[in-house]
Amino acid sequence: MKILFVGTSSGAGKTTMAAMFCRYLKKHDVRVAPFKASNLSSDAYITKDGKKIGKGQAFQALLSGVEPVTDMNPILIVPSDGGLNTMVNGVPAKGCERDELLSIALGSFDRLAGNYEAVVCEGSGSPAELNLMERDIANMRLARERGIPAVLVGDIERGGVFAGLYGTWRLLCENDRSLIKGFIINRFRGDPSILSKGTDRITELTGMKFLGVMPLLDVSFPEEDSLSKSVRKADRDRYISDMDEFLKVAEDALDLEEMRRIAEG
Repeated sequence: MKILFVGTSSGAGKTTMAAMFCRYLKKHDVRVAPFKASNLSSDAYITKDGKKIGKGQAFQALLSGVEPVTDMNPILIVPSDGGLNTMVNGVPAKGCERDELLSIALGSFDRLAGNYEAVVCEGSGSPAELNLMERDIANMRLARERGIPAVLVGDIERGGVFAGLYGTWRLLCENDRSLIKGFIINRFRGDPSILSKGTDRITELTGMKFLGVMPLLDVSFPEEDSLSKSVRKADRDRYISDMDEFLKVAEDALDLEEMRRIAEG
């Protein structure tokens, strides 16, 4: 079982949706692990063996009930003094070519897929960044290489969600479009039924299944730079409790069973 959450933009809700689906699968007794091929973060989570990964994947691992390891985020890019430092498998690396990084990421994914019943992947930024698509290994290239079905997340709070959903799909090549099986509208305020004309049209234009509208909720999840190995147990318990409340809403708002069918292929 495998699935990739991609977004119409950075901050669309990919990390939270992937974390929620990890939690959903765990509660259904599925052995699940999170995965993000490449992450850009100004800080990192320190694993038990002293390696660095993105804190989003540490958060997702917490909700999956598993220990965070470097395979969950094999490539971490850390901004530093106007430049970028690349961490590979949790340690600094220099001179790695893009094809080499892709091979490393795919190796990590394959190990997780061999050890868990499900791998819930998170993309990076948007999969339709035209200036980056040839070098992007965290979104559709990953999906293509491993046949991973994807779900597209759009943030309606920012406005222009239908343009974002259709525009993202339209900018992808035909083979990549076929891998995006459904879409979610995130952070909506109000009655979701008023969106039906728009969601029906997106399905008509793209063939993507409408998977639901997630309301804007006041929940306390860790920010990218606020989760660390030293977070108090009380904070970790709160993150889990808040995600369980989030999941209760998601079970009514989203078609999680259809997402599971998508992940099962």
